[in-house]
Amino acid sequence: MFTTNPFVGLWALVPPTVMQTYVVTMILLVIGGTLFDIAHKKSANYFFNNWRKVKKKGRRIDGGEMLSLAVQTVLTEVLASAEFCNVRRRIAHLLTMYGFVTYVVTTTIMVFVYPTPADPTPGILPAMWWIGALMVCVGASWFWFFIRVDVAAEGNSPFRVMRADLFILSLFATTTLGLIWACAQYSGNTTWSYVFLALYLIATTVLFGSIPWSKFSHMFYKPAAAFQKRIEQANGSRRDLPHPTDKPTTLGTAGRGAQHY
Repeated sequence: MFTTNPFVGLWALVPPTVMQTYVVTMILLVIGGTLFDIAHKKSANYFFNNWRKVKKKGRRIDGGEMLSLAVQTVLTEVLASAEFCNVRRRIAHLLTMYGFVTYVVTTTIMVFVYPTPADPTPGILPAMWWIGALMVCVGASWFWFFIRVDVAAEGNSPFRVMRADLFILSLFATTTLGLIWACAQYSGNTTWSYVFLALYLIATTVLFGSIPWSKFSHMFYKPAAAFQKRIEQANGSRRDLPHPTDKPTTLGTAGRGAQHY
Protein backbone atom coordinates (compact mmCIF):
# COMPACT_ATOMS: atom_id res chain seq x y z
CA MET A 1 0.00 0.00 0.00
CA PHE A 2 2.77 2.45 0.93
CA THR A 3 4.57 1.90 -2.37
CA THR A 4 1.47 2.04 -4.59
CA ASN A 5 0.61 5.22 -6.48
CA PRO A 6 -2.93 6.04 -5.27
CA PHE A 7 -3.65 8.20 -8.32
CA VAL A 8 -3.13 5.30 -10.73
CA GLY A 9 -6.42 3.87 -9.50
CA LEU A 10 -8.24 6.88 -10.98
CA TRP A 11 -7.26 6.19 -14.58
CA ALA A 12 -10.22 3.80 -15.04
CA LEU A 13 -12.57 6.46 -13.65
CA VAL A 14 -11.26 9.60 -15.38
CA PRO A 15 -8.58 10.23 -18.02
CA PRO A 16 -5.15 11.35 -16.73
CA THR A 17 -5.72 14.73 -18.40
CA VAL A 18 -8.61 15.39 -16.00
CA MET A 19 -6.38 14.78 -12.97
CA GLN A 20 -3.66 16.94 -14.48
CA THR A 21 -6.13 19.72 -15.29
CA TYR A 22 -7.34 19.67 -11.70
CA VAL A 23 -3.77 20.03 -10.36
CA VAL A 24 -3.06 22.89 -12.77
CA THR A 25 -6.30 24.56 -11.66
CA MET A 26 -5.21 24.33 -8.02
CA ILE A 27 -1.86 25.92 -8.94
CA LEU A 28 -3.65 28.75 -10.73
CA LEU A 29 -5.90 29.24 -7.71
CA VAL A 30 -2.81 29.66 -5.52
CA ILE A 31 -1.30 32.21 -7.90
CA GLY A 32 -4.54 34.08 -8.47
CA GLY A 33 -5.55 34.01 -4.81
CA THR A 34 -2.15 35.29 -3.69
CA LEU A 35 -2.17 38.12 -6.25
CA PHE A 36 -5.71 39.05 -5.21
CA ASP A 37 -4.69 39.02 -1.56
CA ILE A 38 -1.68 41.24 -2.30
CA ALA A 39 -3.82 43.70 -4.26
CA HIS A 40 -6.63 43.71 -1.70
CA LYS A 41 -4.37 44.23 1.31
CA LYS A 42 -1.92 46.42 -0.66
CA SER A 43 0.96 44.38 0.70
CA ALA A 44 3.14 45.00 -2.34
CA ASN A 45 2.73 48.78 -2.00
CA TYR A 46 3.70 48.56 1.66
CA PHE A 47 6.85 46.54 0.95
CA PHE A 48 7.99 48.72 -1.96
CA ASN A 49 7.33 51.97 -0.10
CA ASN A 50 9.15 50.69 2.96
CA TRP A 51 11.98 49.44 0.76
CA ARG A 52 12.48 52.95 -0.68
CA LYS A 53 12.47 54.47 2.81
CA VAL A 54 15.04 51.95 4.01
CA LYS A 55 17.36 52.70 1.07
CA LYS A 56 17.22 56.42 1.79
CA LYS A 57 17.80 56.12 5.54
CA GLY A 58 20.68 53.65 5.73
CA ARG A 59 23.94 52.90 4.01
CA ARG A 60 24.08 51.37 0.55
CA ILE A 61 24.20 47.55 0.40
CA ASP A 62 26.03 46.03 -2.57
CA GLY A 63 24.92 42.98 -4.54
CA GLY A 64 27.19 40.54 -2.72
CA GLU A 65 25.93 41.53 0.71
CA MET A 66 22.35 41.49 -0.57
CA LEU A 67 22.84 37.92 -1.81
CA SER A 68 24.35 36.94 1.54
CA LEU A 69 21.35 38.38 3.39
CA ALA A 70 18.98 36.50 1.07
CA VAL A 71 20.80 33.21 1.73
CA GLN A 72 20.71 33.84 5.49
CA THR A 73 16.98 34.52 5.28
CA VAL A 74 16.33 31.28 3.40
CA LEU A 75 18.47 29.18 5.75
CA THR A 76 17.25 30.73 8.99
CA GLU A 77 13.72 32.07 8.61
CA VAL A 78 12.47 29.84 5.77
CA LEU A 79 14.14 26.46 6.24
CA ALA A 80 14.58 26.57 10.02
CA SER A 81 11.59 28.81 10.99
CA ALA A 82 13.78 30.73 13.44
CA GLU A 83 11.03 33.30 14.03
CA PHE A 84 9.34 30.81 16.38
CA CYS A 85 10.96 31.09 19.80
CA ASN A 86 8.78 28.35 21.25
CA VAL A 87 10.43 25.00 20.48
CA ARG A 88 7.16 23.05 20.34
CA ARG A 89 5.61 25.50 17.92
CA ARG A 90 8.70 25.48 15.71
CA ILE A 91 8.73 21.68 15.53
CA ALA A 92 5.01 21.58 14.72
CA HIS A 93 5.50 24.22 12.05
CA LEU A 94 8.49 22.43 10.48
CA LEU A 95 6.64 19.12 10.43
CA THR A 96 3.68 20.76 8.70
CA MET A 97 5.78 22.78 6.26
CA TYR A 98 8.14 20.02 5.12
CA GLY A 99 5.31 17.51 5.08
CA PHE A 100 3.17 19.78 2.91
CA VAL A 101 6.01 20.44 0.45
CA THR A 102 6.76 16.71 0.21
CA TYR A 103 3.08 15.89 -0.23
CA VAL A 104 2.54 18.51 -2.98
CA VAL A 105 5.71 17.65 -4.91
CA THR A 106 5.11 13.89 -4.89
CA THR A 107 1.44 14.37 -5.80
CA THR A 108 2.39 16.51 -8.81
CA ILE A 109 5.04 14.03 -10.00
CA MET A 110 2.75 11.01 -9.68
CA VAL A 111 -0.16 12.73 -11.44
CA PHE A 112 1.88 14.11 -14.35
CA VAL A 113 4.63 11.52 -14.83
CA TYR A 114 3.09 8.23 -13.64
CA PRO A 115 -0.70 8.58 -14.08
CA THR A 116 -1.46 5.08 -15.45
CA PRO A 117 -0.37 1.47 -14.81
CA ALA A 118 1.54 1.66 -18.09
CA ASP A 119 3.99 3.98 -16.34
CA PRO A 120 5.31 2.06 -13.29
CA THR A 121 5.73 4.41 -10.33
CA PRO A 122 9.00 4.19 -8.35
CA GLY A 123 8.10 2.99 -4.87
CA ILE A 124 9.89 5.93 -3.24
CA LEU A 125 7.30 8.42 -4.54
CA PRO A 126 4.19 6.88 -2.90
CA ALA A 127 6.23 6.27 0.26
CA MET A 128 7.25 9.94 0.38
CA TRP A 129 3.63 10.94 -0.34
CA TRP A 130 2.51 8.96 2.72
CA ILE A 131 5.33 10.35 4.87
CA GLY A 132 4.58 13.92 3.80
CA ALA A 133 0.85 13.60 4.46
CA LEU A 134 1.47 11.98 7.86
CA MET A 135 3.90 14.76 8.79
CA VAL A 136 1.19 17.32 8.02
CA CYS A 137 -1.33 15.39 10.10
CA VAL A 138 1.04 15.20 13.08
CA GLY A 139 2.18 18.83 12.87
CA ALA A 140 -1.29 20.27 12.26
CA SER A 141 -3.01 18.21 14.95
CA TRP A 142 -0.24 18.99 17.44
CA PHE A 143 -0.67 22.70 16.75
CA TRP A 144 -4.47 22.60 16.80
CA PHE A 145 -4.99 20.53 19.93
CA PHE A 146 -1.98 21.50 22.09
CA ILE A 147 -0.41 24.76 20.89
CA ARG A 148 -3.06 26.87 19.16
CA VAL A 149 -4.52 28.56 22.23
CA ASP A 150 -5.10 27.92 25.90
CA VAL A 151 -8.85 27.77 25.54
CA ALA A 152 -9.41 26.87 29.18
CA ALA A 153 -7.59 29.98 30.38
CA GLU A 154 -9.47 32.20 27.94
CA GLY A 155 -12.81 30.59 28.69
CA ASN A 156 -13.42 29.65 25.06
CA SER A 157 -14.70 26.37 23.70
CA PRO A 158 -12.02 24.08 22.22
CA PHE A 159 -14.33 23.76 19.20
CA ARG A 160 -14.36 27.53 18.56
CA VAL A 161 -13.32 28.12 14.96
CA MET A 162 -12.44 31.45 13.35
CA ARG A 163 -11.66 32.45 9.79
CA ALA A 164 -7.96 32.48 10.64
CA ASP A 165 -8.22 28.73 11.29
CA LEU A 166 -9.39 27.99 7.73
CA PHE A 167 -5.92 27.23 6.39
CA ILE A 168 -4.78 24.80 9.08
CA LEU A 169 -8.13 23.00 9.20
CA SER A 170 -8.44 22.61 5.42
CA LEU A 171 -4.81 21.47 5.21
CA PHE A 172 -5.36 18.90 7.96
CA ALA A 173 -8.60 17.73 6.30
CA THR A 174 -6.94 17.43 2.88
CA THR A 175 -4.08 15.19 3.98
CA THR A 176 -6.21 13.13 6.37
CA LEU A 177 -8.93 12.47 3.79
CA GLY A 178 -6.27 11.74 1.19
CA LEU A 179 -4.75 9.03 3.37
CA ILE A 180 -8.16 7.54 4.18
CA TRP A 181 -9.05 7.54 0.46
CA ALA A 182 -5.79 5.76 -0.37
CA CYS A 183 -6.50 3.11 2.27
CA ALA A 184 -10.08 2.60 1.04
CA GLN A 185 -8.89 2.32 -2.53
CA TYR A 186 -6.20 -0.21 -1.65
CA SER A 187 -8.69 -2.30 0.32
CA GLY A 188 -10.87 -2.57 -2.78
CA ASN A 189 -13.95 -0.98 -1.21
CA THR A 190 -15.23 0.96 -4.22
CA THR A 191 -18.09 2.72 -2.45
CA TRP A 192 -16.01 4.14 0.38
CA SER A 193 -13.22 4.91 -2.06
CA TYR A 194 -15.55 7.16 -4.07
CA VAL A 195 -16.97 8.77 -0.93
CA PHE A 196 -13.58 9.70 0.47
CA LEU A 197 -12.31 10.72 -2.97
CA ALA A 198 -15.16 13.25 -3.18
CA LEU A 199 -14.42 14.55 0.32
CA TYR A 200 -10.71 14.67 -0.48
CA LEU A 201 -11.33 16.77 -3.59
CA ILE A 202 -13.68 19.11 -1.71
CA ALA A 203 -11.13 19.67 1.07
CA THR A 204 -8.33 20.22 -1.46
CA THR A 205 -10.42 22.73 -3.41
CA VAL A 206 -11.21 24.62 -0.21
CA LEU A 207 -7.53 24.62 0.76
CA PHE A 208 -6.28 26.10 -2.50
CA GLY A 209 -9.36 28.13 -3.36
CA SER A 210 -9.71 29.98 -0.06
CA ILE A 211 -6.40 31.84 -0.15
CA PRO A 212 -7.93 35.35 -0.04
CA TRP A 213 -9.70 34.41 3.20
CA SER A 214 -7.12 32.15 4.85
CA LYS A 215 -3.50 32.42 5.99
CA PHE A 216 -2.14 30.41 3.06
CA SER A 217 -0.51 33.47 1.47
CA HIS A 218 1.39 34.23 4.69
CA MET A 219 3.97 31.65 3.66
CA PHE A 220 4.95 34.09 0.90
CA TYR A 221 4.80 37.22 3.06
CA LYS A 222 6.94 35.97 5.92
CA PRO A 223 10.17 35.41 3.90
CA ALA A 224 9.79 38.86 2.30
CA ALA A 225 9.28 40.51 5.69
CA ALA A 226 12.22 38.62 7.20
CA PHE A 227 14.48 39.60 4.27
CA GLN A 228 13.47 43.24 4.62
CA LYS A 229 14.20 43.14 8.35
CA ARG A 230 17.71 41.81 7.70
CA ILE A 231 18.36 44.59 5.19
CA GLU A 232 17.18 47.22 7.67
CA GLN A 233 19.49 45.81 10.33
CA ALA A 234 22.41 45.60 7.90
CA ASN A 235 22.19 49.18 6.62
CA GLY A 236 21.53 50.65 10.05
CA SER A 237 18.02 51.94 9.38
CA ARG A 238 16.41 49.59 11.89
CA ARG A 239 16.77 50.25 15.59
CA ASP A 240 15.25 47.62 17.86
CA LEU A 241 16.39 49.53 20.95
CA PRO A 242 16.06 53.26 21.71
CA HIS A 243 19.11 55.43 21.15
CA PRO A 244 21.04 56.15 24.37
CA THR A 245 20.90 59.80 25.38
CA ASP A 246 24.09 61.83 25.61
CA LYS A 247 22.95 63.64 28.74
CA PRO A 248 21.03 62.23 31.68
CA THR A 249 17.45 63.37 31.81
CA THR A 250 16.44 65.35 34.88
CA LEU A 251 13.26 63.94 36.30
CA GLY A 252 10.69 66.15 37.95
CA THR A 253 8.18 65.04 40.52
CA ALA A 254 5.98 63.36 37.92
CA GLY A 255 9.03 61.75 36.32
CA ARG A 256 10.23 60.30 39.62
CA GLY A 257 6.78 58.95 40.31
CA ALA A 258 6.60 57.34 36.89
CA GLN A 259 10.09 55.88 37.28
CA HIS A 260 9.19 54.38 40.66
CA TYR A 261 6.03 52.90 39.23
